[in-house]
This record gives sequence, structure tokens and C-alpha cells, in this order.
Amino acid sequence: MKGKAYGVGVGPGDPELMTLKAVRLIKENDVIAVPGKVPQETVAYRIAAGAVPEIAGKELVPIYMPMVKDRELIEAEHRKGAEIMESYLDQGRNVVFLTLGDSTVYCTFSYLQHILEADGYETELVNGIPSFCAAAARIGVSLTEWDEMLHIIPAVHKTEGLGDLQGNCVLMKSASHMAEVKDMLRKSGRSVCAVENCSMIDEKVYRTLEEIPDDAGYFTLIIAK
Repeated sequence: MKGKAYGVGVGPGDPELMTLKAVRLIKENDVIAVPGKVPQETVAYRIAAGAVPEIAGKELVPIYMPMVKDRELIEAEHRKGAEIMESYLDQGRNVVFLTLGDSTVYCTFSYLQHILEADGYETELVNGIPSFCAAAARIGVSLTEWDEMLHIIPAVHKTEGLGDLQGNCVLMKSASHMAEVKDMLRKSGRSVCAVENCSMIDEKVYRTLEEIPDDAGYFTLIIAK
């Protein structure tokens, strides 16, 4: 019998926001895969360790997931990562892959999932609290009311038509172009707030557009209503 690969969302940062199912799967399985070269140094591992200290005694498997635009390099590394996981699955051992936030929203595991399933392995996604839901709760605002639409926008190059969208917007992964993003938001006339490193120790809350620094960190999420 082959093992099963789980893509487990560990939430946005606070270990208390991890689900009971995520905690249980980490406790019940001995092989924990983490996106990064050194598992103990990754954000996902540190979150999980806060809720499941015994993870330190598990077999930790680093899966390198490069943040580059070279498609061939990315696909090659994803294949390597999947093959590493398959080596454990072939032994009949389950593999729990930790991922930030939710396992269905811009999740690193999804790339491995496609390869694993094509190779005949069973996978399962385990939801976690998405960063934009945690950020909205931290600020104390609703993402949608009544019949409002919600748009999840992943990067600056997707925001050109921001002013034409109806409803509310969540902007993710735009920190490297923050000045440009802020200019677009300013022109859109939307009400803006943001959270940097939501629910982590170094969390910062920005309640207006002008409060958001141009050098805001990678984990800065903007809500534009």
C-alpha cells in the first residue's frame, strides 16, 4: 500500500489559529515535509511547532520551492520535490506537507499535488485559515456584505483595472511594488487598510493607505473596499 500525501494549511501565523485536524495529522504521522531548504527555519514549521512541539522529533523533509520566474527551473524543482515525497509514499508512509494559510489559496503544495496525482498517488487537502480572512478579522472589517463581490488579486501586474472592479479587493504579494500599488489604490478611490505579518509576533496594522510604508514586507496583505 502506498502512503498518502496531505497538503495541510497551518494558517497565517498564530499557532492558535491552526485547525484541530492539522494538529492531529502532524501528531499522527512521522514524515513532515516543509517548503524550504532548512525546515526548522521556515515560517510554516515555526507555526506548527508552536501548536505541536513534538514535531521536532519527526522526520523533517525539506522541499525546495524556488521563488523565481524561470518556468523550466521551477518545474524541474517541483518534479524533484514530488519525487522526494514519492520515495516515502512508496514505503507506505504518509507525508504531511505544511503550507502557510489555506491549502487551496496560492498554495505551494498544489504544484506537487498535480505531479503526485499524475503519478498515481493519493492526495488530500486540509484547509487552514487564509491570511486575508485573518487580516480582516484583525482589523475588524468584513470582506463582504449582502451581495458584494470579493476579488483576490495576487500581484501588482493584475491591478491595472482595479478601479473598474465591483465589490471589494484583497491584494496579495505586492510588497515589491508597493509604491505603484498605493498609487493605483489612491486613484481607485477605495477605502484601504492592511496588515503586515498578520498574527505573527512582528505584526503591524495599517488602517489607512498613507500609513502603509513603501518598504512593507512580503507578508503584507491589503484590503481595499
